[in-house]
Amino acid sequence: MSRRNISARFARSGCVTIALSALLLSCSAGRSDGVEVATLPVDVRSDYELFAARCSKCHSLARPLEASIDDDVFWKEYVERMRRQPGSGISPADEVGILRFLHYYTLEKKNRERHTENTP
Repeated sequence: MSRRNISARFARSGCVTIALSALLLSCSAGRSDGVEVATLPVDVRSDYELFAARCSKCHSLARPLEASIDDDVFWKEYVERMRRQPGSGISPADEVGILRFLHYYTLEKKNRERHTENTP
């Protein structure tokens, strides 16, 4: 292989490495948008940690946290669908904790919204 071919190959692989690094950084940058653990009740923290670990593998935490879903049955169907995604890492047992956190979070979100609506 000529020196010119080797240089071109290294240049291309360098561009690919930079592009992949940028992609990985942009993906992980959006995943720090969860809930501050210290603000959660102690009995909810482990459920949140499970939720954050599993759900941030495929999308930002903002996606479920900002969703307008307020129905436990819908959350169950949603989490089951996510569990079936290849590489999700969500086991049937994980669903219990994830759903428990989503139930808690949805109720708290409703309470905050009601409080905001009733505050002059």
